[in-house]
Amino acid sequence: MNAFLTYVFLGISLSAPIGPVNAAQLERGAKYGFLHAWLVGLGAMVADLIFMLLIYFGVAHFLTTPFMQTFLWSFGFFVLMYTGIETLMNVKQQQHALQYRSAEPASKSFLSGFLMAISSPLSILFWLGIYGAVLAKTVESQGVGHILFYSAGIFVGILLWDFIMAGFASTLYRYGSSLVLQIISLLSGLSLIGFGIYFGIEAIISIFG
Repeated sequence: MNAFLTYVFLGISLSAPIGPVNAAQLERGAKYGFLHAWLVGLGAMVADLIFMLLIYFGVAHFLTTPFMQTFLWSFGFFVLMYTGIETLMNVKQQQHALQYRSAEPASKSFLSGFLMAISSPLSILFWLGIYGAVLAKTVESQGVGHILFYSAGIFVGILLWDFIMAGFASTLYRYGSSLVLQIISLLSGLSLIGFGIYFGIEAIISIFG
């Protein structure tokens, strides 16, 4: 259970940095309420699931080789460190203007989140580095049978963050409070750096034994 909760926290940490999808959630939540903000995140989650499945079925059988393990841990280290540091540098820039409300189909919010995530080359590289490294570690230490279990943990974390963001977008943010979002962004950046250090240690261990 502790291992599962660790991967839930990893999923939250991967989703929490304020990026295009979260910014879209804030905008839709401020304009249209909780449901639209949640659907933006849900669309992005579907894209994340597609990435996870593509990586699993296309790369998993190569992950037990020493070269691929070293590469994935190293790549995950650089992605996490870069994202974490960038998040910390942008903590003070979480400002977003409220705009007028108008009617909009809920399906448009879902499609917006999905297209935003599925069309981003950075998302592909991000999941290749992070989820690929998770697969490598799981296959090596516990076998293929645990992959679904830990993948579910990551996805639960993403889902929880989607609800959190939608809640903030439809309540606190509409009143102009960006302090909470800044604090969350700060904690997320520190979390990603912490995971990055862990991935870097694993890369060094895989190289030097």
